[in-house]
Amino acid sequence: MFAKLRQVSGVQRFLLASSFVTTLGSFAVLPYMSVLLERRLGFGLGAVGTVLAVTSFLQFAGCVAGAGVAEWAGLQRTLLVALVLHVLGFGGFLAGLHWPAATVAGLISISCGSALYLPAAKAYLVAGVDEERRPLLLSMSNSALNSGLALGPVVSGPFVLDRSGVVFGVVAALFAVMAVGHALLPREGPEAREGVGGQPWRVLSGIAVVPFSVTGLTIYLHMFFYYYLPVFTVPRVSSSFYGAVLMAHSIGLVVLQPLLAERVGRMRYSTAVLLGFGAMAAGMAVLATGGAAGIAAGTMVICAGEAVLFLKNDLEALGRSRRSSAVVFGQQRLAYGLGAFASSLLGGAGYAALDGAGRAPVFWLAVAAQCVVLPLVLLAAVRVDRVPRAEMVRGT
Repeated sequence: MFAKLRQVSGVQRFLLASSFVTTLGSFAVLPYMSVLLERRLGFGLGAVGTVLAVTSFLQFAGCVAGAGVAEWAGLQRTLLVALVLHVLGFGGFLAGLHWPAATVAGLISISCGSALYLPAAKAYLVAGVDEERRPLLLSMSNSALNSGLALGPVVSGPFVLDRSGVVFGVVAALFAVMAVGHALLPREGPEAREGVGGQPWRVLSGIAVVPFSVTGLTIYLHMFFYYYLPVFTVPRVSSSFYGAVLMAHSIGLVVLQPLLAERVGRMRYSTAVLLGFGAMAAGMAVLATGGAAGIAAGTMVICAGEAVLFLKNDLEALGRSRRSSAVVFGQQRLAYGLGAFASSLLGGAGYAALDGAGRAPVFWLAVAAQCVVLPLVLLAAVRVDRVPRAEMVRGT
């Protein structure tokens, strides 16, 4: 692996660093938005929920449109526009300290910027890269994103509520610096688009159905863990323990994906599916024990399964699609959104019913059962390893 690290170009190193910095900046603020909107700006909880739901939808589902823009306008231009939207968004947060409506406009701007940035950044990273080098680069990209996600709330936590203006200003300046760096990136080469003509409104055509389905299922099961672990953990242990466990999960993904990249790249897809979901099932079952040791151990077993699935799903989507890599990553983000939506829709009512009956641990056993049954149903329904791989079309 270390020999291959030396093959990472300067542009790719910059993109990886940028993915970390931009995620760090975003997550220095966004996790606290519900508190800021309610306590600092006087929004009611109903309004807070509506605003966050709309912006979350834009961020996930908007990646499909963002991918179409990247395919049409070019990756470097799309990245630059995305960062400018982030700068405007955090500038809107500054104005929102005196004019609350500007905060909502800022959130929308940031969500649109994220929808543009994520598929274009990953596509630029792997543009022109042979199949052998993709696993390491994508694993490093995921690690950069997870590192920023884990550290952002920790870095800003002591300041974001009492000194919001300072945090907003620093983050806006950070994105402005990143925008200047992206303006100096070379333009990627033109792409030979097969049968789509680079038309941004046709981004849903050519979806690689199998990895799209497995990705949606992965996120569907992951979001049960993400949404409902805090309400299960905090009453039984403490909020600080929950924070430590969540950080350990993020750090685990950061470390494991690059270490496993080559092995996961060579692994048959059906093997990755069985190993990944098997680990998630075991981890969910261990969570049901409810003690500190069980919660910590279950979280890390889930982390190991997700490290395999998150990386392998992207690699398979790239390998099976004839669309540009930007569109492939946008389609994958749509699968994320659909999985998260289904999980939030079903999980809330299920957890509330079981917790109200004093049987919250049964919730995790039910999720563990889904981790076993649903992948087996999917494997039986489709020939995971027999779908012919399309010749990839690179760049934009």
